[in-house]
Amino acid sequence: MSPITNLAREGLNRRQAVALGLGGIAAAMAPLNARATPESARKLLSDMVKTEPKAGKVQIKTQEIAENGNTVPVTITVDSPMTDKDYVKAIHVVADRNPLPGVASFSLNPASGKAEVQFRMRMAETQNIIAVAEMSDGSAWTATREVKVTIGGCGG
Repeated sequence: MSPITNLAREGLNRRQAVALGLGGIAAAMAPLNARATPESARKLLSDMVKTEPKAGKVQIKTQEIAENGNTVPVTITVDSPMTDKDYVKAIHVVADRNPLPGVASFSLNPASGKAEVQFRMRMAETQNIIAVAEMSDGSAWTATREVKVTIGGCGG
């Protein structure tokens, strides 16, 4: 006997079972509440990068105010010659108000030619984007950029 037949015998008809299933799918697809905090973002970065990052060398280019947080373009550039002896090994990006703090990690090497990455991210509310570049000499550099997300034309 199928589970649906079993449910019908116990008082739940097929239409109710389908509605219940669709409700479960809708609940699973609902956006997560923001869980990341500035502390969880810093903890994630310290777990990924063992060296204390210093300010400088990293630039975050993005909108100051995002009218649509569904697709915010971000460019991260690191001042590096990208030679065999001096290059960016990785760029890690976190956000302190997203459902999860980790946004992206990029691996680079001298063959990358340029220490720059571009991507789009979804932002539900105003928050900081933090980027850390790990260098081949073991040093780490960082930058932070606040992006204000408007909701219906008002700052969020």
